Amino acid sequence: MMKFKCFILGLAMVSFVCTVNAQTIARNAAPASSQPKIIVGMMVDQMRWDHLYRFQNRYTDGGFKRLLREGFSCENTMIDYSPTVTGCGHASVYTGTSPAVHGIVGNNWYERSLGKEIGCVDDESVNLVGAVESETAQSPHNNLTTTITDQLRIASNFQSKTVGVAIKDRGSILPAGHAATAAFWYNGKDGHFVTSTYYMKELPEWAKRFNDKKVVDTYYKNDWNTLYPINTYTQSTGDDKSYENTANGDAKPVFPHNLKQFIGKNYGAVRTTPYGNTLTFDFAKAAIEGYNLGGGKFTDFLAVSFSSPDALGHTYGPNSIEIEDNYLRLDKELADFFTYLDKRFGKGNYLYFITADHGVSESPGYYLENKMPSGAIADKDFSTSLTDGLKQKFGVEKPVLSFTNYQLYMNWEEFDKKGISRNDVGRTIKEILLKVPGIANVLESEALGTAPIPDHIKAMLIKGYYVKRSGDFMVIPQPTWKGGSIKGATHGTWYPYDAHIPLVWMGWKIKPGYTNRVTAMTDIAPTLAALLHIQMPSGAIGEPITEVTGGR
Repeated sequence: MMKFKCFILGLAMVSFVCTVNAQTIARNAAPASSQPKIIVGMMVDQMRWDHLYRFQNRYTDGGFKRLLREGFSCENTMIDYSPTVTGCGHASVYTGTSPAVHGIVGNNWYERSLGKEIGCVDDESVNLVGAVESETAQSPHNNLTTTITDQLRIASNFQSKTVGVAIKDRGSILPAGHAATAAFWYNGKDGHFVTSTYYMKELPEWAKRFNDKKVVDTYYKNDWNTLYPINTYTQSTGDDKSYENTANGDAKPVFPHNLKQFIGKNYGAVRTTPYGNTLTFDFAKAAIEGYNLGGGKFTDFLAVSFSSPDALGHTYGPNSIEIEDNYLRLDKELADFFTYLDKRFGKGNYLYFITADHGVSESPGYYLENKMPSGAIADKDFSTSLTDGLKQKFGVEKPVLSFTNYQLYMNWEEFDKKGISRNDVGRTIKEILLKVPGIANVLESEALGTAPIPDHIKAMLIKGYYVKRSGDFMVIPQPTWKGGSIKGATHGTWYPYDAHIPLVWMGWKIKPGYTNRVTAMTDIAPTLAALLHIQMPSGAIGEPITEVTGGR
């Protein structure tokens, strides 16, 4: 009996010692990858969700295929507001909220206090840095809330570094945040990446060295021909379609595109080629190395946006060979970039996500060619008929101050001087515009809550409306219609082709998988906050994606 008691006691002691040792080890050992070394947030301007799959049979194993194989894909991620344009999209991803809160209601808007249109990141109080010619400079001051990049800086007592890189100014500035270490964008006049005095007085030496290389000239030497034989581009339309626009002085929208002619001359032409992506990747790597991002004690953040797919899509349309070639090239460059991140930081030590600021519709000409409903809203049918109609009825010389983001900014001061009822003006606007082919509805902005439209659309319009910056009336085009011409393509509406975007996570703490549950663009920043255990941005309305965070 005594031996049995001693045996039991011995087991208990062993168990106790093992438990104590395990707890001691757990306390004393630093947890592996308790935070990622770096977060790389990548946005592809105008990338629709289906571009993840449309060209998949020709993607490499290391690019988009690796992303879907090793990452977690939120397959039904939607933009939850309208208008679906670049400025709003970049702001909303990084603030976790919509234009109704962060105030970036478009790429530009009519600023009533100034009596003119302004760009969403224009800031006359700062100056450009690194540009040969002086122009209006930019900063994030129009964004009214903090960003996830700001919150990362706050959480580390400003020891984390956050950097934005893009060809477009707004694609770099809005993601990088108010408290950014730096934001850089491309100046096509001299082929330099520039910044503003909001961030620094002069470019860092590594950026100067990059600019001095004039790498765009090396891209131009190769011209732009298809990556593979052109007859293998079976996911695209023919190379010369009447509904494609041309770029960079081309006589026709066909391959090869002659770029050698621009060496040492036209540095802006790179925007409308896939080499704009190459340029962005090259400068992003230079920024990682120049700032030693991911090399410190705290998590750093690189926010990079690829602007060229948007320029290509607007010009040639999403069914063009140019767009297919763009994504095949982007896939290869993405594979190289993942290899670069693996070698520099180690797999599992960086967190990566890819998304887009908006999608795009097919060209109206493409729809019409294939017997689908579409068309173009002629400028004369819209602006001329509206202006003339209001002038004739009310005697106001300039009734409309601006039309942008599918919104009308009315000259209420002149109407009020004449004692004209705003309700009468609204009724007349609707009478005129609802006769125009391609216009589905006209809504009074301040009465959106009671508008006789589906709740889903109503919610998106309300989330996109900020009273101090938005227009007085919202014009809703019919599905697949665009303004001006049946050539090229555009975006900006609530329709799924504009609002359905990719969202794939990979790397640190991410388990492979996917969800078809509806998630929102505004969920991205709260998800990052949950993963990092930091506060979400000040105006966030989104929610963490629990399939990504591992929560419930």
